Amino acid sequence: MTEIRTPDLSKFDPRKAHYIISTVAIIKDGRFLITKRAPHEKVFPNKWTLPGGKLEMDDYIHMPTDGKYQWYNIMEHSLRRESLEEVGLDIKNIRYLTSLVFIRPDGIPVVVLSMYADYVGGEVQLSEDMTEFAWVTAEDAKNYDFIEGIYEELVMLDRILKDENPGEWKKEI
Repeated sequence: MTEIRTPDLSKFDPRKAHYIISTVAIIKDGRFLITKRAPHEKVFPNKWTLPGGKLEMDDYIHMPTDGKYQWYNIMEHSLRRESLEEVGLDIKNIRYLTSLVFIRPDGIPVVVLSMYADYVGGEVQLSEDMTEFAWVTAEDAKNYDFIEGIYEELVMLDRILKDENPGEWKKEI
């Protein structure tokens, strides 16, 4: 196990600090799993989204390193954990879709890595932070009140699944 060093906060630059979040569009039978955030959520309450969450030090710090100081595939590990915690599903073949940055109402900057993955198993079991779920096509997704940008991510993913070039994220509607 790697020795955990106490950070030297005198060298810490808050302008470079971000929460790092990954989200995942889980694909099952050509449909995507979407979830609705609970009313108690601080950011985007009652909005439809994709499962995901924050990278935590516990996602890697207690694991053996892949070299002297580094860990690989940590976002994938974190996303598998988040998928199990939020919706109770196992996933595989995690791939990158796009990224974004936003600043939360409390001023914390957030980097989001949007991914997609194949469903492996499990039955949807929502965490207390989610109130509803649906398996949708990109066409169905037009009828949901998503966090801004999520619908466009599903359109990109739909293009990928049709072996089309998704291009970079762009506002669709």
